[in-house]
Amino acid sequence: MEKKNAWEKYQGNKKDKVFAFAQDYKTFISTCKTERECVTELIAQAKEAGFKDLKQVIEKGKKIKEGSKLYVQNMGKVLILFVMGKKPLTAGVNFLGAHVDSPRLDIKQNPLYEDSELALLDTHYYGGVKKYQWVTLPLALHGVVVKKDGTVIPITIGEKEEDPVFGITDLLIHLSAEQLEKKAAKVIEGESLDILVGSLPGFPSEKEKEKAKDTVKANVLQLLKEQYNIEEDDFLSAEIEAVPAGAARDFGFDRSMVTGYGHDDRVCAYSSFAAILEAGVCDKTSACILVDKEEIGSVGATGMDSKFFEYAMAELLEATEGFSQIAFNRMMSASNMISSDVSAAYDPLYPAVMEKKNTAYLGKGFVFNKYTGRKGKGMSNDANPEFIALIRKIMDKHEVSFQTAELGKVDAGGGGTIASEMAKYNMQVIDGGVAVLNMHAPWEIISKVDLYEAKRGYVAFLKEA
Repeated sequence: MEKKNAWEKYQGNKKDKVFAFAQDYKTFISTCKTERECVTELIAQAKEAGFKDLKQVIEKGKKIKEGSKLYVQNMGKVLILFVMGKKPLTAGVNFLGAHVDSPRLDIKQNPLYEDSELALLDTHYYGGVKKYQWVTLPLALHGVVVKKDGTVIPITIGEKEEDPVFGITDLLIHLSAEQLEKKAAKVIEGESLDILVGSLPGFPSEKEKEKAKDTVKANVLQLLKEQYNIEEDDFLSAEIEAVPAGAARDFGFDRSMVTGYGHDDRVCAYSSFAAILEAGVCDKTSACILVDKEEIGSVGATGMDSKFFEYAMAELLEATEGFSQIAFNRMMSASNMISSDVSAAYDPLYPAVMEKKNTAYLGKGFVFNKYTGRKGKGMSNDANPEFIALIRKIMDKHEVSFQTAELGKVDAGGGGTIASEMAKYNMQVIDGGVAVLNMHAPWEIISKVDLYEAKRGYVAFLKEA
C-alpha cells in the first residue's frame, strides 16, 4: 500500500504552520537536553496553560471537575498531565506516553583525574550507543550537583557561545592501523570515553612546587570552586550528563528536516505535550505521561515500571469518584493508549536491514508500530486488530497522514518501548510516533511534517478514542 507524501497537503503558505511548530520544537530540544530540564520546562509551560499541581489541589480540598487541568511530577524526572473529561474516570482514560531520557554519557561519581598533564572526566555511557560516534565532538555538560546541605546547583556548560566545550579525543589516522582492524563495537571501548576538560596547570608557590602533583586537576578543581562552589567530593552526589553541544538546526536545502540531539524520544514527548494542550476537554479524561529510564529498560523509581504511575492514578480516582480496587481496575481496563515513541526511518544508504513494504519513511506522516521487540516479537506489546481498526478510523476522520512500520527486517535487530509496561493494566496500547534517521546517534534527523502530523494524530486520538 503506497502512502502519499504528507507534504502534498501543505503546499504554499500551508506549510507555514508546519514550520512554525517545528521552530517551537527546535527551541525545546536545544535547551532541554536532560530529563530534568524537560520536566522543568514543560511544568512551566503547563502552569502558563492553567494546569495545577494535583497534590496541592487535593491538600487544599479543591474540587476536581470536568475541564480541570492537573499535573503531577516525580523526583523532577517524570511528569503526568491530566485534562478531566466529561465522562467519569471509570469510563477510561486516553493516554499518551513518551520518555524524556536519551542516550548520553554520564559522569561517574569519582570522575576527575590527571594523566600526562591533562585533566579528564571518567564516564559511563547510558542507553544504546555506537561508542565511536561520540568521539571528536564538542560536548556540553548538563545536570545538577547536590551539596551535603541539600543545596542544588544546576550545571549547564557548553551551550553559550562564550562557554567552553569538552570532548573525547581519538587516535590520529596515521597511527590507527591496528585500531581500524577492530570491529566497530570495539574501536572505542567504554572505558575510553573519557572527556578532556583541561590542560592548564595551577601554579603553586615556589615553596610548594617540588611537592606539587596533578596541578592541572588542581586547577580545574579551583575553577569549579570559584565558579560553581563545587568541591571534588560533591561529584559523589551529582548527576551530570555529557551531551552534544549546540542547538538543533534546520536540515537540507529545503529546510524540511531538523537535526538535533534527543529526537528519541523528545520529538514524541513534545508533540504529545502540545496535543494535550490543544485537544481541550474531551469525552474521556486525557493524560500525557512523560517518563525517564526508557533507554535502560524503564527501571527505577522514575521509569515506567515504577509504582508512581499507579499511585498518581489512585490519587486522582480517590479525589473524584472514590478509590476502590474494582473502580481502579475498571478505569484501567477501559483505557486506551498511544505509546508515543519513535520508529526507524528508511535509509537508502542501508537498505539491507529494512523491509520496504513495512518500514517508515521520512515525510509520510505519523508512524504506527503494531509491535516492536526482537527475535519473534520478544518483549513487545502486540496491538490488537480491533484497536488498530479504531486508530485507522480516527486518523482517516481527521485526515491525519499516517503509515505503519516494523523496526527493521525480522532478525535484523529490534527494540522496545513503554507499551508493554502499560499493556499490563489490560488497556489497549499501540506504539505511535515519528520516524528518525540516525537514531541513537549524537545528532538525529526527523521530518518537520512528520512531527506536525504526529501532533495532529495525538490530538485526534485524545478527542475520539
